[in-house]
Amino acid sequence: MRSRPWLAYALVTTGFWGVWGAFTDLPAEHGFPETLIYAVWALTMIPPALYGLGRVGWRLQHNARSVCYGALIGLLGAGGQMLLFHAVRTGPAYLIFPVISLSPVVTVVLSLVLLHERTGKLGTLGIVLALCSLPLFDYAGGASAAAYGELWFLPALGVLAAWGLQAFLMKLANATMDAESIFFYMTVSGLLLIPVALAMTDFSVPINWGADGPYLAAAIQILNSIGALTLVYAFRYGKAIVVSPLTNAGAPLITAVLSILLLGTTPTTTKVVGIALALVAAVFLAIEPEPSPAASAAAHT
Repeated sequence: MRSRPWLAYALVTTGFWGVWGAFTDLPAEHGFPETLIYAVWALTMIPPALYGLGRVGWRLQHNARSVCYGALIGLLGAGGQMLLFHAVRTGPAYLIFPVISLSPVVTVVLSLVLLHERTGKLGTLGIVLALCSLPLFDYAGGASAAAYGELWFLPALGVLAAWGLQAFLMKLANATMDAESIFFYMTVSGLLLIPVALAMTDFSVPINWGADGPYLAAAIQILNSIGALTLVYAFRYGKAIVVSPLTNAGAPLITAVLSILLLGTTPTTTKVVGIALALVAAVFLAIEPEPSPAASAAAHT
């Protein structure tokens, strides 16, 4: 791990997001709306942001380039979540989430074309398997999508593009910015959209303000926030074409296993296939040898 810090950070993200994914629906099931969960999540971004800045002596990069990069990364993430709220109100979740899960494809393509990132045979196979596994975790048969019309498809594509571009920009920004500054601006952007989430909340229905509402949401969402911070670190040290598929396939893998073991859910055939593909992909991506500095230099000449 010492020679590959990106892997350590990526595995922390995968673990935290995997546990988060297994329990993230509990507050909503107990009557605490998704839009308010967003507000709680944005607030839980503050402690990791302060921790990160504390690590670098409270040094915040505030030149125009850094502010623009950080704000754009944050708004793509938080704005994508707002768009997702709209999508699930107008379309079938069993099709929306498989579409959105393919956001790493955007990251991989942009990184291959614009950053000229490359990996070995094992890494390439791992990336392909990871991308194939992603839609399988969320797909579930349901009523005909035609019953919902087509209003859901464009918002779903918007979320896919936003989150895929966000991951790419995380990698790009790390070339000129500290990871701590990137995450700080991500936090600020998330906080600025809280009023939008509140405006989308239906306060006319009963809302659970008890321990298993906002407090449970905070305990669960802090896992998401810490994972987001370590993801920025993973992009600092690792290739986007590897980090993005690994974390996006590894986290649902852990979520699925925890859901089976702790929550007693019965996996569908497609989810079992997704688990198998993600497991093999994660192993391939983790054991892919790091290229030597000489080999990396030769690849760019």
